[in-house]
Amino acid sequence: MTLRNITTRSVILLTTLLLTGPTTLRGGKLTRWVNPLLGTATLWDENELGFKRSKGFRPWGGEVFPGAALPNAMVQLTPVTKYRSGAGYQYEDQSITGFAHTAKGHWNLLHVPLMPVTGDVDPDHFASPYSHDEEEAHPGYYSVELKRYGIRAELTTTLRCAYHRYHFRNTRKQSVVADMRRSNNHVSDWTLEQTGQKTFKGSQNGEGRIYFYAESNKKLAHIKEKKGERHTIHLITFEETEDREPLELKIGFSFVSTENAALNLKQEMEGKDFATVRQEADDTWEHLLENIGTEGGTDKQRGLMYSCLYRSFLWPCLRSDVNGEYRDARNQIVNNGFRYYTNPSFWDDYRNKLILLGLLQPEVATDVIKSITDRGEKSNGYMPTFFHGDHASTFVAGSWLRGIRGFDLQRAYRLLLKNATVPGRGGRPYLDEYLARGWIAEKDTTNVPTWDEYKAAVTKTVEYAYDDYATALVAKEVGDTKNYKLLKERSMNYRNLFDPETGFWRGKNDKGEWLSDFKPFYPYYAFQYREANAWQSLFYAPHDPEGCVSLYKNKKKDAERKLDSLFSIPWKGYEAYNFTGFMGNYCHGNQPGHSLPWMYYFVGKQEKSQVILDSLMNHYYDMGKEHLSYAGMDDAGEMSAWFAMTALGLYTFSPADPEYLVSVPLFPKMSLRLPNGKTARIIHSGTGRKIKDIRIDGKKMKGWFLRHDILEKGPTISIATP
Repeated sequence: MTLRNITTRSVILLTTLLLTGPTTLRGGKLTRWVNPLLGTATLWDENELGFKRSKGFRPWGGEVFPGAALPNAMVQLTPVTKYRSGAGYQYEDQSITGFAHTAKGHWNLLHVPLMPVTGDVDPDHFASPYSHDEEEAHPGYYSVELKRYGIRAELTTTLRCAYHRYHFRNTRKQSVVADMRRSNNHVSDWTLEQTGQKTFKGSQNGEGRIYFYAESNKKLAHIKEKKGERHTIHLITFEETEDREPLELKIGFSFVSTENAALNLKQEMEGKDFATVRQEADDTWEHLLENIGTEGGTDKQRGLMYSCLYRSFLWPCLRSDVNGEYRDARNQIVNNGFRYYTNPSFWDDYRNKLILLGLLQPEVATDVIKSITDRGEKSNGYMPTFFHGDHASTFVAGSWLRGIRGFDLQRAYRLLLKNATVPGRGGRPYLDEYLARGWIAEKDTTNVPTWDEYKAAVTKTVEYAYDDYATALVAKEVGDTKNYKLLKERSMNYRNLFDPETGFWRGKNDKGEWLSDFKPFYPYYAFQYREANAWQSLFYAPHDPEGCVSLYKNKKKDAERKLDSLFSIPWKGYEAYNFTGFMGNYCHGNQPGHSLPWMYYFVGKQEKSQVILDSLMNHYYDMGKEHLSYAGMDDAGEMSAWFAMTALGLYTFSPADPEYLVSVPLFPKMSLRLPNGKTARIIHSGTGRKIKDIRIDGKKMKGWFLRHDILEKGPTISIATP
């Protein structure tokens, strides 16, 4: 089902809307606009990629999964077409090898794959061809026809449980392959055993041991191990009957114990049939999507808006059970009275998604902060990080200052302060250098290949400066004046690697000299810049954009020229896995430059920002021949949240600060339902892109930033353009 299909199928709906008013304001079914297949297709077209593809090279796509899941749930029940490939599903693949129960989009998870089969199966070759024409994906529901076996598979979920329903054309010898040796991670060991006439249980150890307890509507004949030449599977076979009833499996999961998995199953699925669970899943998503309303606009825009909003709420994931128990960082079973979640993908989603999470689901954001605090205290005393940087500070500061107060700020601050001030394993890499001189040195070498690993010293320096700023905001809240002043001063360290001669932020060697081999167009994975080139690393100081502009000799004039060049000088055809979707040298397919389009605000040219934002929303989220390709990797929802907040016209330019940079919304009228029960309304009048004025309940707003304390009052925000 593509976005074009959604458009076709929605003609009747749109006719109804014209008669009854906007569905978003009347509680209509917004889930019909969501396409979970969006982002699953790889971007192949060289014109859209920005480079000529090498033989055998597959650019990274959205790397998302299309399967059934609830918001921030433990279980993601999704088809697998290829292991060790993003979230395990690539739209261009032609066969399905199983349905796994956890997914994210970072080449990990995919626990406990199951595959319905008939007759004798070859353990080395049991995947089934399928067609997208016989595939459906909706929030909380997925189905597909497995052509090899004549089986229609349907999947739905609760928070901690999976519901499989398999319609066998042939009623004889119905089996399910339990592919216990496989996941996206290394599987060290597993268990699987029958426990009753219709029940079985087991566990799989691969990025955490997951336990499961399953109930079937049909009697089991046996569970047997079957070995092939290269692979071993377990075959769960059911007794042969003449009835035409589908085979149903209800499976509870837990990261604590099999007993808890059974308890989760009992609490969440007992007495419910497939239709009920599916409807409850749809209702859950509907309630979440209703928080943002739209009026006007096009079918495509509405499909993109709600598909991106849906995609923004799948990670981080729940790891505690219905009784509150979870395994902590020491692998101890504890119950601290909150829902325990995985770490967010901080480097990716601190920019926008975690703030969006707090805006629409503050109770989840609260428990995520409690989770990372608990994890940090029980591991090494540092607040957890992810991949690069130290951006939990931004999440904590931005959440607290937006009124999310259900966590212990002092406990979180102790961890954040250690991250910022104490070098050590688990904290900020190269912090000793940063503390000593205010920047991190890079090796002075030449001809560095894109994928070679170095320090990413420029990116670390400027991001540590912003993390210092975020931590300073927390220090101020807890009354630590000394460290507030220290960290606020250090937040200006982003200036230390600005080269006024070239107008770029660039690396220095350990003598403080500019690196001799400077190639601003060449992309690096970790040399000077993290997954970026010098162009994509411009102007990074979300807390001080005016300060960035002031570093240029002619200030606004020179900064505007630099921005014009960034968005207009063509990408030079360099090929890298995660550099796709270009506008000039701006790369929308990766996170480092995602705030750059707004920098025109700070040189007095807001309208230039809007032209770029419009183009990105209109052309970079349904790319490719199927219109199912993102410009790049979704990274646990960051790319999707960028769209959702940009479409809303309220972007978290500095997510640590409780304010939003206002732009022209995607729809003429939008609404934002806030946790306090009030609703903010955003109205755009005019057809131009240059904002004449912004009014809050009729009163003209000063500047471009809307404070959160004003937003939470539920005002009418009027944005006028010519």
